[in-house]
Amino acid sequence: MAELISRGQPVKSPVRLSDATLKDLPANIRRPDYDRRSLTPGIVHIGLGNFHRAHQGWYLHRLMQSGRAMDWAVLGAGVRPADVAMRGKLQAQDYLTTLIELAPTGISAEVSGSMIDYVPIEPANRPLVEAMTRPSVRIVSLTVTEGGYFSDQTSGGLDIGHPDIVHDAAHPDRPRTAFGAIVAALRARRDAGYGPFSAQSCDNLVGNGDVLRRTVLSLARLSDPTLADWIEANASFPNSMVDCIVPATGEAERSLARAEGVEDAAPVTHENFRQWVIEDDFCAGRPDWDRVGATFSNRVHDFEVMKIRVLNAGHQILANVGEIVGCRTIAACMEDSSISAFFHKVQTDEIIPHVGAVPGMSPSEYLEVIRHRFSNPSIGDTTRRVAFDGSARHVGFLLPTIKDAIAAGASIEGLALVEALWARMCFGYREDGSLIEPNDPVWNDLVRSAEAAKEHPGAWFDQRQFYGDLSKNDRFRNAFSHWLARLWKDGARATLGEYTRSAPASRRRSQGE
Repeated sequence: MAELISRGQPVKSPVRLSDATLKDLPANIRRPDYDRRSLTPGIVHIGLGNFHRAHQGWYLHRLMQSGRAMDWAVLGAGVRPADVAMRGKLQAQDYLTTLIELAPTGISAEVSGSMIDYVPIEPANRPLVEAMTRPSVRIVSLTVTEGGYFSDQTSGGLDIGHPDIVHDAAHPDRPRTAFGAIVAALRARRDAGYGPFSAQSCDNLVGNGDVLRRTVLSLARLSDPTLADWIEANASFPNSMVDCIVPATGEAERSLARAEGVEDAAPVTHENFRQWVIEDDFCAGRPDWDRVGATFSNRVHDFEVMKIRVLNAGHQILANVGEIVGCRTIAACMEDSSISAFFHKVQTDEIIPHVGAVPGMSPSEYLEVIRHRFSNPSIGDTTRRVAFDGSARHVGFLLPTIKDAIAAGASIEGLALVEALWARMCFGYREDGSLIEPNDPVWNDLVRSAEAAKEHPGAWFDQRQFYGDLSKNDRFRNAFSHWLARLWKDGARATLGEYTRSAPASRRRSQGE
């Protein structure tokens, strides 16, 4: 094989990643210093994708590098047929992962070894239930996306009519969902005389532990109320705030790993920033994540509100218009003067006023951090990835701020424009006529609503499962209708310009408008 070029220098053919070849990796790649054969499992992680490996898995790896947490190794797990392929890739390389940090100043790589196995994936999830029943497993963590908790958007509770929930309630010994498997494992632990584990959500949800608790308890009560009482009294569901930008892996990322000298079927690229704020509520112990940079705090809610309303909402501000005009990455959106001006104005005028400070950081300071992170040209985070599952992300990241702004009598013009941009994107075609491929679990429904809203903007609010009472608010409906009509008449850039040239809300109030 021909030589590759790494950082301007030729390197030998990349080393295929495995335990046996760690010693053969290029000297610039950090690798586990600990004996992976001595690791024992303490965590089952469901939904093992890029984010977990760049975040929670990395914190554990760093603890292990210091000789700690050797009994907290990760067993990967999944409940979807698509997870079978990931299991195969990781199994072939002894569950090692190459993490490639993309800093503005350069690239660095290390191999993480905190994962030691991946549970076989079967329709009834018996191997997963058995893994979670092991007494050594003291934490079950999840990254199943914001929309993966079977929440009823109208009531806020569990969607008990969802076919998978109906199945798990009727057949608790053959669960389809991660939550049904958790309930089955907790039942087995109770019956065996073991204590429960802590169930830890690592998804971008306000009160993610509370959401997980509600999902698990509600599902358990459908089949075994006594078990639900036991779980409620004994298990714990710590809230947490997680943060690290982790793009999807494709051939470009695999090529980047090869250029660093390692052949990895599933490498992970990530930014040079991580944050993890955790409620210290673990019923069966936990690793000392705070020794490697995590924060244990009783103010998780304040941290997560700041992050979700500024960073996660900021992603949606950029991604929808980026898709419409053909900006492929978030960094490209930030380089675009009209889009970046729009981002700054919505954040400064309409989001930051409704966000509280956290220890050591004001909302304005946090926005500046986010602006720099989003502008990192090394991160090829695509607008398509960020725009995925907008039906969950808009509900969770943007609508709470809109509700707060309406209650405070504050401006919602820019936030209404963000929602109009989402509706325009869901029409399914960019302004150059190219197709936007399906990008949401309910994409077909969104397209139908967007088509109707092109002529009658109010039709978008027929989706009450997303907007609830907001769909009846005249100020929001009128602002949305104005901006959607402008988008179709004048195009995205001209519409952004109309908004960004308007006076800040604070100035209009001072002038008596």
